[in-house]
Amino acid sequence: MKIENIKTFGELKKSGYTTKGIKEELRQNLLSNIKSGKSSFEGIHGYEHTVIPELERAILSKHNINFLGLRGQAKTRLARLMVNLLDEWIPIVEGSEINDDPFHPISRYAKELINEKGDNTPISWIAREDRFFEKLATPDVTVADLIGDVDPIKAANLKLSYADDRVIHFGMIPRANRSIFVINELPDLQARIQVALFNILQEGDIQIRGFKLRLPLDMQFVFTANPEDYTNRGSIVTPLKDRIGSQILTHYPHTIEVAKTITQQEAKLDERQLNLVHVPDLAKDLLEQISFEARDNEFIDARSGISARLSISAFENLLSAAERRALITGEEKTLLRFSDFLGVIPAITGKVELVYEGEQEGSAIVAQELISDAVKTLFPKYFPKIEKLEKVDEDNPYNDLVEWFFAESEFELLDDLSEKDYKERLDSIPPLNQLIDKYQSGISKEDSYFLKEFVLWGLVEYKKLNKYRFTKGIQFKDLYGSYISGL
Repeated sequence: MKIENIKTFGELKKSGYTTKGIKEELRQNLLSNIKSGKSSFEGIHGYEHTVIPELERAILSKHNINFLGLRGQAKTRLARLMVNLLDEWIPIVEGSEINDDPFHPISRYAKELINEKGDNTPISWIAREDRFFEKLATPDVTVADLIGDVDPIKAANLKLSYADDRVIHFGMIPRANRSIFVINELPDLQARIQVALFNILQEGDIQIRGFKLRLPLDMQFVFTANPEDYTNRGSIVTPLKDRIGSQILTHYPHTIEVAKTITQQEAKLDERQLNLVHVPDLAKDLLEQISFEARDNEFIDARSGISARLSISAFENLLSAAERRALITGEEKTLLRFSDFLGVIPAITGKVELVYEGEQEGSAIVAQELISDAVKTLFPKYFPKIEKLEKVDEDNPYNDLVEWFFAESEFELLDDLSEKDYKERLDSIPPLNQLIDKYQSGISKEDSYFLKEFVLWGLVEYKKLNKYRFTKGIQFKDLYGSYISGL
C-alpha cells in the first residue's frame, strides 16, 4: 500500500510511519545525498567550494538561513532547490488550515477533531512541491499578511465573540507550517514587521490582536538580502539577525568559464536561432568579459551589483541581432559578427546603475566603453601584447597590417552585408590573414572571421587604427593617413 493512499490516522499509525520536523527532514535527506555523492543543488555553478558547503553545514545544523549578496547571485534559486531535500509526501489532518501533523496537532481545530474521531480522523497528504512559500518584502506588507488577524466575518458567521480564538484568520506564515518559507529582500520589510517575527523564530508562539497562541510552528525560514550598505530602504534589525542561525555570503562567478556555463543554461533561446547562428567561443568569452568589466568600471555603482541577468539578456540580444540580419539578407546560416555586439547595448543599459559621472557620460556611451574594455582585456590572450611605448626599430607584428590601412586609406564593413560579401571583405586584407595564420593557426575557418574583426577592434583600442561608426556600418582607417591625404 502506497503511503499516500492512507486515509485515516489509525491506518497511519499501523503503517509504522514516524513523523519528523522539517529541519530533520532536510538534514536526513541531505546526509543521504552527501553519502551517495549526489548533488543537492543541480544547476548552481561556481558555488561548489564556497556557498554550497556553507549551505549544507547550515542545513545539517538545522539553522534558519539568510543569503546575503548582490542581485543576480542565485539566492532565491538556492532557496527553491531546498525543496528537493524534503520528503516526497507528509500527512496532515484533513481540513487543517496550518498543515497540522496528526501526531502533534497544534491548532484548536485539529486537536478537537482528533479528540472526537480518534483513529478515524481523516488524513490527507501534501507533496513536497506544495511545501514552499515565498513572499517578497515590500513596504505594504502588514503583520496581518504574515501572522494573521481577527476576522469579523468569521466571527459573525460562527456567532462567536472576539474573545474566542476561532475568529482568528491565520496569515501566510502559520499557513506555511511544516514548509520552507522564504522572505526575499528582508531589509525592505518595515522594522515593526520584522519585530513580529521574533517570537516565531525563537519562542514558537504568535500574537494576534491580544491573543497569545502557543503555536510551535515547524518552519524552515530562508531570507535573502542585499548588503545593507547598498540600500537606504532599510536594514535587518539586530535582534532578528541574532535569531537567524547562518548568514551565507553569495558572490558572482570568479571565472569566465563558470559565467559562460550559467549564461548558456539560463538564456531562453529559440531552437531556430541556435541552428541559424554560429557563435564562436571567443564571442561567448567577450560577452562574459563585459560583465566583469562592468563590476570594475568607474562609472558604474559597484554596490548595486552587476546581475548575471546582464550576460543572459545580452546573449539573447546577440543572437537576435544576428538572426535579424540573416532574415534581411535571406541567409539560411550566418556567422556571428562583431557588429552584432552593438545589439547588446540595450541589455547593458538596463542592468547597470550609474554613478553621477556615469550619468553625465550617458548609459549608451558607458555600455560601448564596456565592450571596448572587454576587447582590450582579452586581446593579449590571443595575440602579442601591444605596449604603449615601443622602440623605433623594434619589429612589430602589426606593422604590415597598419601599413595596409595606410595604403588603402579606409575599409568598411556594412552591418547588412551578405555572408559571401562579409567573408570576401575580411579575406581581402592579406596582412590580417597572415596574422591569424601565425598566432591562431588552429582556429576553424568559421571562427576565423570573428577573430579577424576582433583584431581590427583590438588595434583600435590600442590606438593603432581608427574606427568610425556611420549609419550603415563601421569604417576602419589608419591613424594619420587620412590627414596626410587631405593636405
